[in-house]
Amino acid sequence: MNRTIKKIGLILVIIILLPAVFLTVNELTSFNENEKVLENIYSGQLEAILFSINQYSEDVAGSWATKIDVFLDGLNNAGERNTGEMIDSFIVELPSLVGFFIADSIKDSRIDFYTSGMENVLQDKLIDSLNVAAKKLLVDNESIITRLFTYKRGGYRKIEPVDTKFFNRTSVLVFIEETPEKINRLTGLILDPNEFVYRILSPKIQEIAEQDFVISVQNPKVNFAFNSTKDFEVVDLQQERALWIFPEYTVGISLVGKTIEDLVQQRVITNIILISLLTLLLCFGVWIVYRNVKREVQLAQIKSDFVSNVSHELRTPLALISMFSETLEMDRVQSDEKRKEYYRIISQESTRLGRIVNTILNFSKMEAGKRAFHFKEVDLNEFVQLIYNNYSFHLKNKGYDFSFSKKEGLPEILVDEEAVSEAIINLIDNAVKYSSDFKEIEIKTGKQNDFIFVEVSDKGIGIAAEDQKKIFEKFYRASTGLVHNTKGTGLGLTLVKFIMDAHSGKIELYSEVNKGSKFRLLFPYSSIKL
Repeated sequence: MNRTIKKIGLILVIIILLPAVFLTVNELTSFNENEKVLENIYSGQLEAILFSINQYSEDVAGSWATKIDVFLDGLNNAGERNTGEMIDSFIVELPSLVGFFIADSIKDSRIDFYTSGMENVLQDKLIDSLNVAAKKLLVDNESIITRLFTYKRGGYRKIEPVDTKFFNRTSVLVFIEETPEKINRLTGLILDPNEFVYRILSPKIQEIAEQDFVISVQNPKVNFAFNSTKDFEVVDLQQERALWIFPEYTVGISLVGKTIEDLVQQRVITNIILISLLTLLLCFGVWIVYRNVKREVQLAQIKSDFVSNVSHELRTPLALISMFSETLEMDRVQSDEKRKEYYRIISQESTRLGRIVNTILNFSKMEAGKRAFHFKEVDLNEFVQLIYNNYSFHLKNKGYDFSFSKKEGLPEILVDEEAVSEAIINLIDNAVKYSSDFKEIEIKTGKQNDFIFVEVSDKGIGIAAEDQKKIFEKFYRASTGLVHNTKGTGLGLTLVKFIMDAHSGKIELYSEVNKGSKFRLLFPYSSIKL
């Protein structure tokens, strides 16, 4: 039956996938020239956006250059007493500006610096080393500065970035300005590029990007990355250009959630998505049908096994009770000793039969949510001792090494005695059923964090790792080894879990195949109110 179901499922999947594959391939091969033209147009639009960001950053730098020239001209007319305060106030007004310097020419012997807090930027280098560093900077970039002087003589002021490795985490922009005395003055702006991006470019980038684009500024050398959208990770930029005023930084643009290719292929992608969704929906329907059929088959098999196991469990004690009671009724037993033995067997089998019936009835109540619990404070050691005493003689006669190790001084806990007794007896019965050559069972009590526990361990066949998460499910029984050959209802551990849940407790299982199992029932000190 399972093979037939699998064949039907396979045929349905093939019938669904063949049309889907055909339609998808057809869509992917249907591109035309108009879509390519649209891609080129859109690329040009993105290029224009990056250009506008670069132009904006250069315009800001140009406006700052003008402000610095005006400030320097005004500074010459101010008294020396107010010079420091004016410089600090001016620099604060221009975010990301660390300072600036002026020189008359590339090989000027004296360079004036205007800055505040420059020591921190230079990583503890002395202020008097700035002059040497600036001279080297100008000499190393002589060709750029010479070109700027040429532009200025032609009546055009241009701002250029210069290569500098001395000013840590800063960039230098230089320009030429004419003083009131008609002297060309070389000025250098010392900027913090990271701060410039965050405080100057960021608002402009946010304004341009809005909800349609993600614009990013990066410099991998200093591990710097800024995105207009916080949660966006730059994976594939559609366009990327260097920042004009900070060449080591790049500005890139990407479409939100889509690439340019995604947009120009929107029709194709939409159709593919719809086909895929329809295919997935049909496959999901097939999977639901297959899973339900498979579950019904498995449930039918489980119920059949349950009926078979319960029938066997009921038939065995009934047969023994019938046989021994009939023997006694016909007065075939002559000795009192033999008669007592038969009475004991009848009593034991009656108890066993009652326990099976109670298990089924309790499970039925549990399923219907009608099982009531009556809690009271008990001494766990005394409670477990009674159970141990009741089983000790019987198990030792069967050759079991049955022991009880208790932790003294345990506080009383709130439990339903009948339910907890049923849980512990179920664990003992399982230990007896699944013990092989090593007939050793131990009951133990103790403390674990905020819990008091009772533990039943054996040296039996153990439980495979793949079965350990399933053994508390109703009717579940492992299907290999001694477990398969040992009869049972498959409800014992389900009832144990239900009882522990009702006590706000939990079950811990430690087991290895052929080494034994250990079930630990943990009860909170006082999780249930009377």
